[in-house]
Amino acid sequence: MMRGTVLPMCVVLSLTACASFGGEVQLGRLRDEVVATERAFAATMARRDHAAFASFVADDAIFFSGNNALRGRAAVAAAWQAWYSSPEAPFSWAPETVEVLESGSLALSSGPVFDPKGKRIGRFSSIWRREAPGVWRIVFDKGENSCDAAAP
Repeated sequence: MMRGTVLPMCVVLSLTACASFGGEVQLGRLRDEVVATERAFAATMARRDHAAFASFVADDAIFFSGNNALRGRAAVAAAWQAWYSSPEAPFSWAPETVEVLESGSLALSSGPVFDPKGKRIGRFSSIWRREAPGVWRIVFDKGENSCDAAAP
C-alpha cells in the first residue's frame, strides 16, 4: 500500500514545485514589464511628448493633484498639459520599487521624483493595471513632496 502512494505523491510534489517556479518566473517577467512601462512613461516627460504620456493613462484613471482627484484620461491629460509646455522638463521620476499581484492584473510602482538639476524633490506611487499581454496602463497616481528636515 505504501509503495502505491509514493509515486503519485512524487508526481504531485514535482508538479507543485514546477508551478511555484513558473509563478515566480511569471511574476518576474511581469515585474520587468511594469519597470519598462514606468520608464517609458517617465521618458515621455523627458521627450516632452504629451500625447505619449496620455497613452499610458487608463480611461478610468485617478491622479491626485494635492488633495483633489483628477478623474479619467481626459482630465488627467488636460491637467498635465502644463507640465509639458516648456522646452525643459520640470521634473523626472524613476521606478525604485515594483511589485505585481499574484494574479498578474495589478502592480505598484514607486520611486523618487527629481528636479531638473537632479535633486530629489518627492516620491510617486502608481498603480498599473494589465489590460492585455504586455500592455499596462496607470490607474492611480499620487506624488508627495519631500520633507526638508533641515528647514526651521
